[in-house]
Amino acid sequence: HARVMATMQALVKEKEGASYVCKEVPVPTPKGDELLVKVGKVALCGSDIALYQWNEVAQRIAQVPFTPGHEMVGKITAAGPDVPAEYAVGRRVCVENHFYCGHCYQCTHDQRHICQNLNQYGHGKGTIYGGCSEYTIIPARYAYLLKTDIEDSKAAILEPFGVAHQALEEVEPSGEDILIQGCGPVGLMGIGIARAMGATKILATDIVDNRLEMAKKMGADVTINCKTQNLREAVMQETGGNGVGRLIEATGAPPMVNNCFSLLRKGGKIVLVGLTKAPIHIENPLDNVIFKSLTLKTIHGRKIFHTWEESEKLVNEKVDVSKVITHDFPLSQFEEAFKVLTTGEGCKILMTPGK
Repeated sequence: HARVMATMQALVKEKEGASYVCKEVPVPTPKGDELLVKVGKVALCGSDIALYQWNEVAQRIAQVPFTPGHEMVGKITAAGPDVPAEYAVGRRVCVENHFYCGHCYQCTHDQRHICQNLNQYGHGKGTIYGGCSEYTIIPARYAYLLKTDIEDSKAAILEPFGVAHQALEEVEPSGEDILIQGCGPVGLMGIGIARAMGATKILATDIVDNRLEMAKKMGADVTINCKTQNLREAVMQETGGNGVGRLIEATGAPPMVNNCFSLLRKGGKIVLVGLTKAPIHIENPLDNVIFKSLTLKTIHGRKIFHTWEESEKLVNEKVDVSKVITHDFPLSQFEEAFKVLTTGEGCKILMTPGK
């Protein structure tokens, strides 16, 4: 056993309402197949805004009490009695926060990531623990053992990188032109992945110019501000009037989702990644959908652990994700971190416990 303190600093949402308290709590003891992990870095996600504010969406996806933070990396410091030997003290792990049940139809057909009875780490679902604390508890079956020595800041964002990776793997961008809608962290990482997978021309669109600048840094060939430019005209001009062969929808904005089918080439492939909360409405369904003979995919999470392994390789060798990391706050400055997250002035925001 590594030396472990008796108490630790943790963010906790103790009751319904906005924000968290940062308090000293006892360091938990791992039981059964649980690992005690010393958190190195935790990253914030767009959905953490909802959890912070405790709005309607949050009340649907989370329950109090809980510690937030579902994108993290840390080091195993102790293990319960039933933990397999490979999860040795000192090994680094990330958490697969889709806590699957293991016995539903999906779980028994190698689709654990879309389990019907999904619990979620960092959301108070099936566990009170999250990454925004100095130590955390992770059942070994949900812990991804890192195979390389990629630094903590990059390992902490393998979780959202994996979402982008699964999306791109679904559409196979090699030799294709591709449009990425939405240049938040998932879209930006998707640009880097598309480049690594051999896409021939990468178009990126957003309404915020500094995000489009980041898109260029990640490898976009063409950036389009769809607030000031006509997106369809720009796409058609860049594709010789054919439309794009591949499209990743990562905004979740209803007008963008509704319009994206019109940008696709006949026989093209599209993946909906952004979390759209309004009904999808498609104008001209014959020309934009039926006669297009298109492939429509949706994804949720990461394939366990295939996506993690492929993502770690890419981050280690081909895709520089450090470009999307804009902030790293000590955990005690969490209010500032959430402020930057909510205003959208940062991109990927990290926090470091115990700093």
